[in-house]
Amino acid sequence: MKEKIYSLIEQSLEQATEKDLEVLEQLLKGYLEKREGNGTYIGRLFQLEREIEENECVVRMPITDLSNNSLNIVHGGVTATVLDSAMGSAAYTATPEGYATVTSNLNIHYIAPGTGDELTVKARVLHKGSKTIVVEGEALRADGKKVAHATGTFFLLKKK
Repeated sequence: MKEKIYSLIEQSLEQATEKDLEVLEQLLKGYLEKREGNGTYIGRLFQLEREIEENECVVRMPITDLSNNSLNIVHGGVTATVLDSAMGSAAYTATPEGYATVTSNLNIHYIAPGTGDELTVKARVLHKGSKTIVVEGEALRADGKKVAHATGTFFLLKKK
């Protein structure tokens, strides 16, 4: 398996552009950070930085070539992933001991293109029920323009 990985890396480096090398560096750094026990693969690959308080979470993500689509704006799926991550973290702060949460519904309205240097997602708990938690989130560009607005429902699961 290692030989296969070495071969892929060699092929990647042969005709890589500067942008290709930056993306590869981000991927490899994210992988190593995850291996060191710092978060999840998704969180580390996209360099997500989290600030968590009771019923709230703020996640910041640098906008890079890895997060962009072919139009050079943040891919809608990446925006959805960061929204889900921030909203899930906010829901977790409202989760009773002995329970976990999973996303059961995510509704996103895309408003403006994700451009600039950074995407900031702010999430807050709207309702805490006995079986679900409802959360709201917004994704903002560095200039303050709203990129997307989302609501989500998170189902409470008893941990085993």
